Formats: sequence, structure tokens, C-alpha cells
Amino acid sequence: MPIITLTTDFGYKDHFVGAVKGALLGNLPDISIVDISHAISPFNIQECAYILRNAYRSFPKGTVHIVGVDSEISPENEHIVVQVDGHYFVSANSGVISLITSEVQPEKVVEINLPNAEAGAFPVLNIFVQVACHIARGGKLEVIGRPFQNLKELRDFEPRITNEGKSITGNVIYIDNYGNVVTNIQKSLFEAYRSGRDFEIIARTTKIRQVHQSYNGIINYDLERNQRKGPGDALALFNSAGYIELAIYKSDLNSVGGASSLLGLNYRDTVTIDFL
Repeated sequence: MPIITLTTDFGYKDHFVGAVKGALLGNLPDISIVDISHAISPFNIQECAYILRNAYRSFPKGTVHIVGVDSEISPENEHIVVQVDGHYFVSANSGVISLITSEVQPEKVVEINLPNAEAGAFPVLNIFVQVACHIARGGKLEVIGRPFQNLKELRDFEPRITNEGKSITGNVIYIDNYGNVVTNIQKSLFEAYRSGRDFEIIARTTKIRQVHQSYNGIINYDLERNQRKGPGDALALFNSAGYIELAIYKSDLNSVGGASSLLGLNYRDTVTIDFL
């Protein structure tokens, strides 16, 4: 059964998600539609890329991914299909594909050119649905587009090695539903420069001296309950995507707050690791 995924900033209040799913099913009744996220912050290309980059590899090769963020066509934001890593991404040329597939070279890129098609104000419905269904049926990319060479490239923030290798300065690249703060410092970089040294992770006025493998790693179950760290305490861990993440254990962003609000961290803010 063909799989088409949806990643958009549409939210759930409006008719957009329902209309796209209805059109997909009208074209291919036996298709499997998977929502990756419809809660991307409006027009936030970096956030979209982080979520989709860490989700798409879990899908079978041949999956078609519709990217509905900043998708309105213009001379500087063409509609494209990118075949890469065995997957197909139907998107605008916003730079999101370069962030999703930064470590893999595209196998094929085409600019969408559908005869008599008008993108209008809802290109995901009017253009992307037709293209995704064509690919899901096994159709060739050459039928719906022409080769395209001007794939827009964006660059993620890169962590910086400073103080003669004694510090790593990174940035916040994503804040999740719990208010947990994801930095751009990967485990591999951290371990490469740590060389067995102690360290401090500094986020504004908060200092953390340990990185856990899981959220409940903060709890020492050998201690009595009243002596343990637990809900409300700050921690750092290597998240499932391999990045250093700052969290408040069992936090709720909508009530008591999460790491982003309690530590005072926002997108692009600096997080530093000092090796001691």
C-alpha cells in the first residue's frame, strides 16, 4: 500500500488538513496517509526540517512526503520534487529539503510543471496532492516536471569550538511539545572533545554537570524518595535524534512550565559546554 505523509503548519482548527486528506483519498482510495505534524510554527522552515528529518527514515523506501510549509509558489519559491535516500519530497524550494537531507545527495530534482494547473492560495491541495498521487502510483518524475538545478540551500546553525577546544558553543534549534530545548550540539561532537573531562552545560544561569541517556536517568533509585531528584528538576540528555537536550523532568509547558520557559531559553539562544 502506498504511503503519503503530511507535514504542515496548518494546525487543526481550519479545513486545510481535512481537505488535503479527502483529495488524496479521492485520487487513491487505498492509500495510507500518515500525519507527521500539523503543528509546525507558521512558516518555520527550520522547525519543519528538524521534525521531518528525524521522522522520514522510519518510513519504508518509496514513501512520498508532502511538505506544506511556506508552499506558496513564486519566482523564488518554485514547486519541486526531490528524490533522495529512496524517498520523495514534494515541497516548495524554500530550503527545507537541504536541511532535511543535509548528509545525503539527492538522486533527482524536478520542478513541477502540471498542464492547466493553478496553484492558487492552496497549492498543497491543488498541486502537491496530484503530484504525490502520481508518484504513489509509480509514475515517473519526468512526466510531472523538468530537471531542476537551483535547489535552495539553507544551513543549520553550527556549534563552535572555542577556548582552544575547552568549550563548545551551540544554539537552541527546536523546542518540543513539553517545552524541552534541543540544541545543535550532537553527541558525537560532545564525545570527540570531552576526552574524559568533567564539564558544565551553561544555559543562562543554569549549570548542569551530567548528561543522561533517558529522562528518568536523573533519578537515583538507590536513594529514599525524599532525597532524590525528580519532577521539576532540570536535566540534560542525549535525545533520540542524537542531540543534547535540556529538560525539566515531567514538566508541563501549559501549567508549571517547561525548560524553555523556566530556563528562559528561546530559538537561537546560546548554550555553552565548558570542559573542566
